[in-house]
Amino acid sequence: MGKERLEEILRTLGEQVPPASRLFLLGGSALTLLGSPRPSLDIDFFGDDIQPSELHRIILDQAKSLKIQVEAVPLDKFIPLPNGSDERSIYIGQFSNLEIYIVDPYSIALSKVDRGLFTDFDDIVFLIKKGFISLENLEIIVKQSVSQARKFDLHPDILAHFEELKSRLS
Repeated sequence: MGKERLEEILRTLGEQVPPASRLFLLGGSALTLLGSPRPSLDIDFFGDDIQPSELHRIILDQAKSLKIQVEAVPLDKFIPLPNGSDERSIYIGQFSNLEIYIVDPYSIALSKVDRGLFTDFDDIVFLIKKGFISLENLEIIVKQSVSQARKFDLHPDILAHFEELKSRLS
């Protein structure tokens, strides 16, 4: 889905949630809202996938009726959130009762380096070229995360993934 369709869906969801609700997006939908030309297939948001909050239950239920794929992603269970990640969230806008933010772009990039798919590298290149992150700071974050690799089950080849990313930027 493109940006216009995504914003339409967010407005519809915003009409169904309590006032002053906040949702933090990640993944393809977040990048779409930041201007990525690659369309998103779903809406991923930061949340507990086992025990969703009341807000997240409403959103998941509404998504079923809208026939769209929406998923809560417990990002903090997959990667060590970098220092300062809360302060780097990006405010996108108000969609009826729903405020939309993008999760810290460095956290998004770290999760994509960890996974290491070609489309993930394309997404990270987008974040770098648009100035949302720098390669230098991402490298520091990736190297710091390696010390916690077992706790978060990071991919054993995360450093090789980062080297692949660097080669794509050369």
